[in-house]
Amino acid sequence: DPPSVIALFLAFARMSLSGFGGVLVFARRAIVDEHRWMTAEEFNETFALCHFLPGPNIVNLSLVFGSRFRGIVGGVAAFAGLVGPPMLLVTALAAIYSHFGQVEALRRALAGVSCAAIGLLASAVVRMMMPLLKKRDGLGLVVMAAVFVAIGVWQLPLPAVLLVAVPISLAVTYARMRWIS
Repeated sequence: DPPSVIALFLAFARMSLSGFGGVLVFARRAIVDEHRWMTAEEFNETFALCHFLPGPNIVNLSLVFGSRFRGIVGGVAAFAGLVGPPMLLVTALAAIYSHFGQVEALRRALAGVSCAAIGLLASAVVRMMMPLLKKRDGLGLVVMAAVFVAIGVWQLPLPAVLLVAVPISLAVTYARMRWIS
């Protein structure tokens, strides 16, 4: 049963407030595991599409996901749930930080939050790899690892890496489809 407009707003609001600094983990958990609105493969495919759209990937995901179920109104509801509550929270935190920003305990707390965000992101990457591992898609894992090394280790520009990786991925997928049929 597709989610209502209110359910989309509330789900994305909860994701955004839970995942301060790392919403992808909570988005995947809510969409795939909790609500079962998409399979793990559908989520990965939708998220991959969102990499090609301009803007932040998770924002694109909210718009694409909401639109998929409830059209433009659903996309706007998911987007509003994703950005609205954190925007209000960050505005309040900025006011507090401007007043108490020199307190050492606050600086240490913020450093701890950034470490937690990195851990959450690593967890999301591992969970998103699972469909490839279950399919025993060695070639998909090699392409993913190559993109990670190119961007994360060698620090090559994302557009250049995508210009190479996307045609390779499409060619491999096309060859597999022809081989299967």
